Amino acid sequence: MNVLLLGASGRIGQRIANELLERDHGVTGVSRSGDVGGIDDPDFEAAAGDATDSDDIADLAEGHDAVASALGPSEGQDPDVLVTMAKAVVEGMRDAGVDRLVWTGGAGGLKVGPDTRLVETEDFPEEWEPVARAAIDAYEVIRDADDLEWTYLAPAALIEPGERTGEYRTADGELVTDEGGDSYISMEDFAVAFVDELESGDAVHTYLGTGY
Repeated sequence: MNVLLLGASGRIGQRIANELLERDHGVTGVSRSGDVGGIDDPDFEAAAGDATDSDDIADLAEGHDAVASALGPSEGQDPDVLVTMAKAVVEGMRDAGVDRLVWTGGAGGLKVGPDTRLVETEDFPEEWEPVARAAIDAYEVIRDADDLEWTYLAPAALIEPGERTGEYRTADGELVTDEGGDSYISMEDFAVAFVDELESGDAVHTYLGTGY
């Protein structure tokens, strides 16, 4: 599979790139500067692109089998840029004739009860709420793109660098927690879950939570 990876220079993006390459996929890794460090593989090509520009996305996506997104707001950037990015990616993919999208989403919109999302709980950190709300708005843009084969893949409440075990669990629209009620996944295992879904297509048109 030839994959266009947006946000390839970030911590999650680099891990998704490496997981794709380990499975013999071709990867075009996009960042604003075109500089993606830490990846040395003949099947990897770095490219510059603006994820808020649908024309840029269309040009980059042409000839690829799928688009993978690890996009997020940079430090100091308005979180609502996520919505702008989602709209640009959807429009650009349509223009390029590419219909498979896996998007790294946020856990804030996942349900923790029948009528409660994680972002609505008392313990949700106040400083994370703007990004969480923007991620939910971006999800709604992607959700409405019925003509795309999209999957919105969210990590656990806590995601950090760690070990690649290859083990994880998923839940449709729900926060994944362990027996103690903790919600956690390593970036490495999130990348495994991401590429598994990209390859299988088992959760098309699904907001999928991941965790241990």
